[in-house]
Amino acid sequence: MSEQQSIHTREDIRNIAIIAHVDHGKTTLVDQMLRQSGTFRSNEHLTDRVMDSNDLEREKGITIMAKNTSVHWGGKKINIVDTPGHADFGGEVERILKMVDGVLLLVDAAEGCLPQTKFVLKKSLELNLKPIVVINKIDRKDARPKEVLDEVFELFMSLGATYEQLEFPIVYAIGKAGLAWLTLPPSSDHWGEGDLSPLFRMIIDCVPPPPGETEGAFQMLVANVDWSDYLGRLAVGRIFRGKVHEGEWITRIRHDGSIEKAKIAKLYTFEGLKRVETEEAAAGEIVQLAGLEDVHIGETITDPEHAVALPIINVDEPTISMNFVVNDSPLAGREGKFVTSRHLRERLMRELRKNISIRVEDVSPDTFKVAARGELQLAILIETMRREGYEFAVSKPEVILQEMDGDTMEPIEQVVIDVPEEYVGSVIEALGTRKGQMVNMSTLNGQAHIEYHVPSRGMIGFRGEFLTMTRGNGLLNQLFYDYESYKGPIAGRTRGALVSLDDGDATPYAMEGLQERSVFFVEPGTRVYTGMIVGENSREDDMIVNVTKKKHLTNMRASGSDGAIQLDTPRLMSLEQQIEWLAEDEFLEVTPHSTRFRKKILDATERFRTRKRSEQMAGA
Repeated sequence: MSEQQSIHTREDIRNIAIIAHVDHGKTTLVDQMLRQSGTFRSNEHLTDRVMDSNDLEREKGITIMAKNTSVHWGGKKINIVDTPGHADFGGEVERILKMVDGVLLLVDAAEGCLPQTKFVLKKSLELNLKPIVVINKIDRKDARPKEVLDEVFELFMSLGATYEQLEFPIVYAIGKAGLAWLTLPPSSDHWGEGDLSPLFRMIIDCVPPPPGETEGAFQMLVANVDWSDYLGRLAVGRIFRGKVHEGEWITRIRHDGSIEKAKIAKLYTFEGLKRVETEEAAAGEIVQLAGLEDVHIGETITDPEHAVALPIINVDEPTISMNFVVNDSPLAGREGKFVTSRHLRERLMRELRKNISIRVEDVSPDTFKVAARGELQLAILIETMRREGYEFAVSKPEVILQEMDGDTMEPIEQVVIDVPEEYVGSVIEALGTRKGQMVNMSTLNGQAHIEYHVPSRGMIGFRGEFLTMTRGNGLLNQLFYDYESYKGPIAGRTRGALVSLDDGDATPYAMEGLQERSVFFVEPGTRVYTGMIVGENSREDDMIVNVTKKKHLTNMRASGSDGAIQLDTPRLMSLEQQIEWLAEDEFLEVTPHSTRFRKKILDATERFRTRKRSEQMAGA
């Protein structure tokens, strides 16, 4: 058989990814596709968003890690990859797109095209993937599907889509109800009719079947890694050429070009949410391989006789970093199971194997610099590690600067804000102090739509401030835009910290005398130590306070002053808010059961001397 004759397509398979901005309904739509394809029994109990299997994904309502599943419809197997929508996890999207031949681009019928919509579509078009546009949530009261479709077309044009890509098919849907139409229903009277059949047919007809040289030498790109308690690491990827069999020997080509032989212990394909063992798989299929103990994302697995590497997976560089430090506070080691620098380093190195969008650098034996795409990605890593039993401290996030032609360049974010008009003045003023530049603004029905370009460092800590100033009525989305010349200094946190003077338990008596000029982060009875931050000062400077002071017992009673002590409720912050609040001379101490603010230098006298030396060096 000639080489030309051996190349064909797998007509029985379609490989698609579902891409969209965060919270536009990807995971919910996959739920309904699984149900309506008969993947589950009619009497089988299912939770909502079955693809979000991670506890953090369920709690936050977002997809963090890309997931694989498949459905059978019309005699075809449809491999589906549900991808993250948040910009911080764009590395997941980029590598997953290497496994598919088409994408479903979901766009909310009310919110329209948002920054991550542009990001995921741009990556798809660059790979020459033809999208199917799904205008989702057309049942929303504020839905505007016709206008949103115009926005989508304009976005395709601005991204340089080809003529073929501009001829994208359109499906209108209510993903939560499992309904889809090829034309927009004339009224809500039709919302109770139908199913997802129009969407399934569109996928079969418009997504090209995967090409592959089934008779050639085996070649596969590792796009993801999984773990099994029984089998160890599992390589997940698409077979680009040839066939693979369980039990045969293969060659793994590392990133540095070195090779290693290994034997495939188990071979799996995806059926619904389960992996199913098989003896053989051919080009076009998405599979899992067991037996490669140290396999990494982006590596090529090939036939030993024809060891040719596929192009590596490239992702955008990180823009923000934090230091992960061994915890050395007076309370260190009381709650964590893994507390040493060896534990911390091994865990971060393990994260590198499955997350290609982060970087880890040894700064000192006890300090590791972790670079990522954004604060949320770092917060997810921190929260995951603490739930696994790790104890450590983290520093304030810092942006990653670059030197280009002798000029210092910094990352710039594209920020899109939707707020009621009454809050526009406050938002503009706040972003102005953060070196933001307005690029567009429009108003409609009392709502303002504002677009800014803001330095990434100016966005650190802004989300919490934004929610406060808009009383929770604003929407904020951001995406990396480009590198531009350094914009100059930006004012940091405007309020100082309340720093504990002594070790002991916080007392109501001590806290009552301080609460008029501060907000506490701790409750009475909380164990505190010297240098631990117990609250926020009402002024810019830090204030050293004794929150462990007890009232001296006497036989004298003062009329009216010995009643019940009234304390305000302490401020409770999420992990993301705590990371945003940090100053440069502070750490956030993270344990499996607690998070605490503290100064890097616990002793007040030593902190003063260090600050003076820094000021003298800066003035020299």
